[in-house]
Amino acid sequence: MSNRLWTEEAVRLHEMFVAGKVSCEEIVQDHLEHLAAVDPGIGAFLHVAADQALAQAKEADRWSTEERQMRPLSGVPIAVKDNIVTQRMPTTAASRMLEKFYAPYNATVVEKLYAAGGILMGKTNLDEFAMGSSTEHSAFHPTRNPWQRDRVPGGSSGGSAAAVAAGMVPIALGSDTGGSIRQPAAYCGIVGMKPTYGRVSRYGLIAFASSLDQIGPMARTVRDAALLYHVIEGPDARDATSLPLTASPPTRSGPWRIGVPREYFQEGIDPRVGDVIDRYLRRLSDAGHEIRDLSLPHTRYAVATYYLIAPAEASSNLARYDGVRYGFRCDARDLVSLYERTRDEGFGPEVKRRILLGTHALSSGYYDAYYLTAQKVRTLIRQDFDAAFNAVDFVVAPTTPDVAFRFGERDDDPLKMYLGDIYTVTANLAGLPAISLPAGWVDGLPVGVQWMARPLFDNALLDAAQAAEALMPPFQFPQEVRE
Repeated sequence: MSNRLWTEEAVRLHEMFVAGKVSCEEIVQDHLEHLAAVDPGIGAFLHVAADQALAQAKEADRWSTEERQMRPLSGVPIAVKDNIVTQRMPTTAASRMLEKFYAPYNATVVEKLYAAGGILMGKTNLDEFAMGSSTEHSAFHPTRNPWQRDRVPGGSSGGSAAAVAAGMVPIALGSDTGGSIRQPAAYCGIVGMKPTYGRVSRYGLIAFASSLDQIGPMARTVRDAALLYHVIEGPDARDATSLPLTASPPTRSGPWRIGVPREYFQEGIDPRVGDVIDRYLRRLSDAGHEIRDLSLPHTRYAVATYYLIAPAEASSNLARYDGVRYGFRCDARDLVSLYERTRDEGFGPEVKRRILLGTHALSSGYYDAYYLTAQKVRTLIRQDFDAAFNAVDFVVAPTTPDVAFRFGERDDDPLKMYLGDIYTVTANLAGLPAISLPAGWVDGLPVGVQWMARPLFDNALLDAAQAAEALMPPFQFPQEVRE
């Protein structure tokens, strides 16, 4: 019989464990039982490390009270997106190309989780190589939205989002290249944060687009997301893009000047989502914050810019999967056939589509017209935000233009799928910290609101998000999970 420890926040589980009110083994066992009961209908995990998690828990139970206190994640179960490498667990990136791959090392963030006492429960599902917005493009199985099982959970970190929303773990790691933490967080009604680019090490993250990728926390509360963020942040000599550890800018306690970009409320947004965000903004205004209209004029070019830069970098990063060094390999009569067959059979349709897009954008005669031009527009997008943050403290807007859609609904229209990223890709292109919070509901499906701050203001963003969270009802689990 479950003790319903799975309903507790990560912060609370840690406090209970440190106080000796519950053992780590009890916490882990309860979460494993709940996971086994609900995940068959959701498919959030690709690999459950039950034996390893229980062994970690038994070791943690032998720690002294002082050691438990020193480790901020002691007693806390965690899931990790399966494009973050881990020893003793497979790392597949949800691709046949890496179906049997075991990494010889841990990612920096995984090392930090272990050092903080976290219990790794397993690896979560994603769109193959993190290329997708629905977790329909996993090579192994789709993940279902815990709120309505015929709907997608978002992507590409859909497995982590669904696992947290369904109570399988209180916190999880995702990765965000164009919204892959924030969009599934919005669709699943949880909190998801993309830190400032360079604030969290990418060492051990299987690269999609290296100038955009960032690892971040997913949780049911901002307090839990902040707990996980502070464990994984910091410089890493093994990541050349890692930022040096500097003092965080001071947090302005408020009232805040909140900018609302008019470009996010134009053609393409579901009017019902727009209504939810309007009501959310009224709550902020009633709480004493100043709501200002502003313009981010180059937003209209953001999706086109992203879908030139990201596939171009993916084309380069995925060239290493050739059937020679590691991963999937086809039998072939010669080297060229080996390359062709391995990549044809090892990659799924969405990955192939993006490789083709990126290779074309980088090809001779097109580089200046496409990739170089996109990088120039990226600079303009960053300048839009620089100007905005001279006038406001935070930018607040919808996370997505719609709510979670049904499986297969966008299979024949990849452009419509890509346009779902229109409100999230700008933070990646500009390197900003951004967080998605629950804002309300449309027909029983969650709606997310996105807060963005200037670079390195991650702590200020988390403080503001926690204050804003207090204006909303607390998280409630989906009905099918509660029963």
